[in-house]
Amino acid sequence: MAEVTALLVRDLRDKTGAGMMDCKKALVESDGDMEAAIDWLRKKGLSAAAKKSGRVAAEGLVGVATGPQVGAMVEVNAETDFIARNETFQNFVSELAGLALGIGEDIEKLKHATFPGTSHSVQDELTKMIATIGENMTIRRVKRLTVTSGTVATYIHSAVKPGLGKIGVLVALEGSSEISALEQLGRQIGMHVAAAKPDALDVSAVDSSALQRERAVLTEQALASGKPPAVIEKMVEGRIRKYYEEVVLLEQVWVHDGESRVKEVVKKAGGNLTGFQRYVLGDGIEKETGDFAAEVAKAAGISQG
Repeated sequence: MAEVTALLVRDLRDKTGAGMMDCKKALVESDGDMEAAIDWLRKKGLSAAAKKSGRVAAEGLVGVATGPQVGAMVEVNAETDFIARNETFQNFVSELAGLALGIGEDIEKLKHATFPGTSHSVQDELTKMIATIGENMTIRRVKRLTVTSGTVATYIHSAVKPGLGKIGVLVALEGSSEISALEQLGRQIGMHVAAAKPDALDVSAVDSSALQRERAVLTEQALASGKPPAVIEKMVEGRIRKYYEEVVLLEQVWVHDGESRVKEVVKKAGGNLTGFQRYVLGDGIEKETGDFAAEVAKAAGISQG
């Protein structure tokens, strides 16, 4: 009998998208013959994932999980919005967020971790879901925040069930106040972040290239006024402060009262806001758009000429 090496198993997995254990079994059953192993997987319906890997996945769910002084958030994408109501998919995203609490933001490490309640990996579980549900799926991104004292709060907008939805926010709050009070404030900040869409935590964290572009535009606008250089400089600095109020979380107006600054609210509560992350499902993924009528006609063999 031919030796089934790890390299051979990996090659088969790359060709078919099937799970490691399924690939190994296919090679054992096929006496190491690669083509026969591919056919074995196809007959078992285990190579279906490979056929779907090229399709755009921009739907799915954002999931969050928390533990003592730690919080994690994941985004898992699929092709249709129906997937968000699938209990198997929901469970996968929830379990993945829980795993990220301990594993962190290394997606490859997360994929190779054992999926809870099974003896196989997260990647194998994902491949199994792709074959079963019939959609391409990807683990897109992971974020973990920690604090030394205080809490990492979460907020999910339009939740389909606790901890799962289309917009998720993590908020890291350091402080010696009661945890329940910090968690309540953290959730409020999470709601603010979901609505106000800040780009940076504080002024020092603003992207330097974005700031330079903004300053260049504002300077050109000010120069058009024809005012003296000293006045123009003050005009630009005033508008830069306004820019900070738009993109910096701590400088933004608190959405819950429309008056206070976020930094004032946090300070009054005796906390220290050290980090945040906002995920919007499918953000930045170029979705395919097509002519539905043309697709139906093509499928039916009808000419539209």
